[in-house]
Parts: sequence; C-alpha cells; structure tokens
Amino acid sequence: MEKFIVSARKYRPATFKQVVGQEAITSTLQNAIKNNHLAQAFLFTGPRGVGKTTCARILAKTINCENLTENLEPCNECESCTSFNNNASFNIHELDAASNNSVDDIRNLVDQVRIPPQVGNYKVYIIDEVHMLSQAAFNAFLKTLEEPPAYAKFILATTEKHKILPTILSRCQIFDFKRIRVEDIAAYLDYVAKNEGVDAEVEALHIIAQKADGALRDALSTFDQIVSYSGDTLTYKNVIENLNILDYEYYFKVTDALLEGNFSNLLLIFNEIIENGFDGQHFITGLTEHLRNLLVIKDPATIQLLLASPSLKERYKAQSEQTDVPVLFRAIEICNKYDLSYKTSNNKQLHVEIALMQLTQVNDDQTVQVINKVAPAVPKTVNEPKKVYGGKTEKEPAKDGESKPREEPQEIKKKESSVKKEENGRSIKNISIRDGLNALKKETDNTEKPAEEPVINEFDQDRLNEVWHNFTETYKPTAPSFAHALAKYKPVLKGNFIIEFKVDNILIAKDKINVSAMLEYLKKELNNNQIKLAPVVADKTTQKTAYTDREKFEEMAKKYPDLIDLKEGLNLELDF
Repeated sequence: MEKFIVSARKYRPATFKQVVGQEAITSTLQNAIKNNHLAQAFLFTGPRGVGKTTCARILAKTINCENLTENLEPCNECESCTSFNNNASFNIHELDAASNNSVDDIRNLVDQVRIPPQVGNYKVYIIDEVHMLSQAAFNAFLKTLEEPPAYAKFILATTEKHKILPTILSRCQIFDFKRIRVEDIAAYLDYVAKNEGVDAEVEALHIIAQKADGALRDALSTFDQIVSYSGDTLTYKNVIENLNILDYEYYFKVTDALLEGNFSNLLLIFNEIIENGFDGQHFITGLTEHLRNLLVIKDPATIQLLLASPSLKERYKAQSEQTDVPVLFRAIEICNKYDLSYKTSNNKQLHVEIALMQLTQVNDDQTVQVINKVAPAVPKTVNEPKKVYGGKTEKEPAKDGESKPREEPQEIKKKESSVKKEENGRSIKNISIRDGLNALKKETDNTEKPAEEPVINEFDQDRLNEVWHNFTETYKPTAPSFAHALAKYKPVLKGNFIIEFKVDNILIAKDKINVSAMLEYLKKELNNNQIKLAPVVADKTTQKTAYTDREKFEEMAKKYPDLIDLKEGLNLELDF
C-alpha cells in the first residue's frame, strides 16, 4: 500500500512562485538575490501556517543553487539542489528553538558557524520558533548574529515577535507575513482537489478557507480530513456536517421570518437547530454575522469585506434589498446584547427565544421612529384659545395655499395602522420603513414650498414675554433641557418681528426640531406668521470667587458694611 503523505507536506511550495498570498515578500527576496543585497540575518514573523518556514527553506535553497533560472528560481538539478531535495544538505541547518533553547545549544550552533561550506556559497541556519530561546541563549547569540562570517546566513522564524529581545530585532531584516485571503486559499484548495481527483463544490472550498482563518496549512489539513470522510466528492453538506457548522440556509430562513414578523416560524426553526445538536450561542453568533453580511453588501465600497462565494453573495444581495439599514443596525444591536449575556442566563433556550421575540419587533419599532421624525410633536398650551367663526367654536380652516397643521404622532400612527384593506383579493400591509424614509427624504428635498399668505398681528414685549413663559412651562415634559435653557433669558423684540433670544451655547440654537416647534408655537399664539428667530450666544462673565478667609471677609464687608463697625467696636483682630 502506498504511503500516504498529508497535503500540507505534499503540496508544500518548492519555489517562490508557488508561495500563496505573500507576493510582496517573495518579490523582495528575489530582488535581494538578483542585486546581491542579501542581509546577514532575516526575521520572518506572522501567524501560523502562512509560509514562514517554507519561504526560509526556499531562500536557503535558492542562494545555494549553482544554476539559477531566469526567474531567480532554483534549478533542482545541481548538487546543492539535489542534496536539499533529499534532506541531505550539509549547508542548510534547521534548529527547533522550542526544544533547543538553552545556552549550550546556541554555543554548539556558534561552533558550527566557524566551518565554511564545502558545497555551495552559503551556510544557512533556520531557527524556528526563535521566541522560545531563553534570555541567556539570546545573549550568547548576539555577537555571532551581529558579525557572522560572510558565508553564514541566519533566518529566524516566529509567531510572537514581541517576545524577542530588541537587540536581536535590530540585527535582522524583519518580514511580516500576513494572513492569506480566503479567495487565495479557496483557489489553492481547488488546485489541490483537481490534482487529487476530488470533485469539490465551490461553496465547500470557501467554507474550509473561512474556517482556516488565513492559515493555508490548516486549510489543507481540514481538506484531508473531509476527503477522508466524504471520498472523492467534496460537497457543502459534507463540510458543514464534519466541521459542525450551522448551514447558512437557516440564517436566510430566520431573516425572512424576522422581516415578516412570523414569530411562530422562528420558534420552529430554532427548535430544529437545537435538535440538530447546535448550541444557542453558536446560533445567535452566526445570526449576528449573517446580519452583518447583509449590512456590508448594501454598500458597493464594503462588498470586499464579505467573505463568500459569488453565488452566495448574490443571495445576500437579494435579501439585503428587502431590509433597511436602520433595521439591520437595531437587529445587530439586539443580537450582540443577548450574545454577551448568554453565559449568565439560567435558561439558555428561553434566552435566545426572547432575543427572537425582540427581533420580530424591529420593523414596528423602526416605523414608529420614522413617523415621529416625519411629524415632530408641537406642544399644546394650557387653555388653548379657539377661534370663533359664524357663532360656532371651531378650529380655523386652512386657507388656499397654506400648509395644513401637522397631526400628532399618535394620530398618524392610528391613521397608518388602519390603512389595512382589501383590494383585488390582496391585503395591503401597513406603512413600511422604506415608505417612511422616502417620505422623510421627499419632505427634506422639497425646498420650494408654497408661499404662505402673510398674517400680521402687532404685539409688544409684554405679550411676547407672556407667550414665551407659557411655551417654556408647557414644553418642559417634551424637552426639559431645551425648555430650561430658554427660560434662563428673556427674549427681545426687534424690528420686523425678529425675536432675539439668548442661549448658553450654539448647540441649543442648532436643535432644529425643538426650535421649529417653538417658532410654530409663537406664530400661532401671537397670530403672526412673519416672526423670525435670531439666537445669540450669551456672554459668560467670570466672577471671582473668594478662596482665602481674608477674601471672604472683604467680599462680605462689601455687601454688609456694618461688619467693619462690628469688628472695630469689639476690637477684634483678623487672624489670617
């Protein structure tokens, strides 16, 4: 029986061209070889399984090759390349610092450095997991690393650069290896699958690549594991079963049920997930990521952040068109809150079900918010006077060309909730978030408003003060801080019905919703639609505060001069 070799070793790159996802580093090393600018020591750092040791071996093999190709790749035919391929090279030495981390190990290495190479140009020492060396071993290595013989090259590899002494780092050229992209890993897995005669689905390879978290070696190990389970056919279903991954179909179904507000269907889907052996936190974490993907794909600039196959991206795009950004923000916030509190919950399943209950209300909550933005509330005054027309007490009818008064949010909500009717056998749903946002945008963009018929009623400063006081009192329940800020100063009536009012800071004057409500109130109560507001930031005069006892006495004497007479009459001396 043929001896099995794992894919991570069988398909280990042998040339710079075969290295996956590290083009910047391989190009730099090839240019250094071409221009004969090789450093005496290199430090390769980065996450696991991204090609640090592989690049170190390729570099060592390449600089000792006697017949480099035009692309600066080893020829694999000379004596040096042949001995390296057979693991019999006397010029390339590998040391595992995890198990050889003492001072004696480094001293033996230093003794070997003194012997020049017999074949080839360089003696190369590859020290893997170099951060495991003891401090004494690092110190014993410093002098040799700083001034090695011309034929000696050191390549250090580590996953934890911060554990290496700064004196070592300063003597090396540092190359930071990055995590390999999901697309690059999936493409390389496809290449391996074709060479091994495995029929692999694109979705399956993408799931393996995502699970590898940027490490190609982990991806190849997972590939071997699943091939052993499924044989020559690698399907998406086999991958999620073997890796215990929740099928993304569940998340699409859950999102559809959330948008419909179908809580019963949500409970059934979640119960099926629990029966399949998945943890509740695993589900809610995956749902959060699914909602994040729907949010990411809405903007063309962030599509690159979505790690999925092309066909899956199309499904995300189709579902994202049915949702609005505010809904996704609110849903992600709810999922994140329940994910954080999952471990402290006594009833885990009920905890997730409560989260699903809240998620079904996201659409309704967002609709109310949009309606409130479209129609901000205007406070009513106490004993609001009514107009008398034709002997009947009623509200003044709107004139032609004059905008109708805004309705209260409660009335709008009641009106919108009753819009459900039957038409051609199909029911029309209540107002949607998109309709509310479009209405808000339409109102904002509509800059050309019909001119109001001027209504001018003269009023004096006393009448203005009275109405101003009524507004601040009645508006306190709606916006307490805004009402208190206005009540601190009295307004001043200027010419052309301009009302100047003071504020402590400009942020109060820029509060468009509350300022607009105040302007509408003044126009209505003063029966004058030509009123304009002119905010002024109040000057804050800094008063000197008495700190010492003498300063306190002097301040009190200014207010109460009799204190000086009392002091002199009692013949008191101030001890300060």
